[in-house]
Amino acid sequence: MSKTDLYDAIARTGKALAHGKRLEIVELLAQGERPVQDLARTAELKLSTASAHLQVLRQAGLVTARAEGTKIFYRLAGDDVATLMSVLCRVADTHQAEVEAARRAYLDHDDIRLVGREELLASAVTGTALVLDVRPSQEYEAGHLPGAVSIPLEELADRLAEIPADTEVVAYCRGRYCVLSYDAVRLLRAHGRNAALLEEGVLEWRSDGLAVTH
Repeated sequence: MSKTDLYDAIARTGKALAHGKRLEIVELLAQGERPVQDLARTAELKLSTASAHLQVLRQAGLVTARAEGTKIFYRLAGDDVATLMSVLCRVADTHQAEVEAARRAYLDHDDIRLVGREELLASAVTGTALVLDVRPSQEYEAGHLPGAVSIPLEELADRLAEIPADTEVVAYCRGRYCVLSYDAVRLLRAHGRNAALLEEGVLEWRSDGLAVTH
């Protein structure tokens, strides 16, 4: 084999990630193992299309699969896949102006206070902030940030009474581009609550090898 063969083999990993929906699937699998039917529904794909994308990722060694009855469950091949996804997003955000423009147009976060990891950890220790996980409950159960409370976004408006009125809420979801937490912060602020956004999510937390709670 030649050096070209080596680099071509490596390039197949990049090729497997060269589709927006496959990146979305990787982010979803960073939340935990899930069946293909659930991945298709959440990513708004036909089952056959989701299966095709998963086969590309599987052939590149980025995901693994197991059968349970009639269902096929997928998971990331390792936390390093989450790291690859996280680094790819940060590099693109830094060096591609169109990514920054698309992110701002999609998330429109200029009026939202961002909280970094160190500030979040310090606030959690002192009890000065409530860490709120707004992902669907099954994702929370698969793994969440230590000390986080689960209130899915779709339930938040009806469960505001569960959140102390005198405590700042720091919301997070799947990753830094996940819109659920942005919507949660806006909803909380519309109801007079002090709310901020964690500038990362489970994807970035996992990519850095930090522990999640099950």
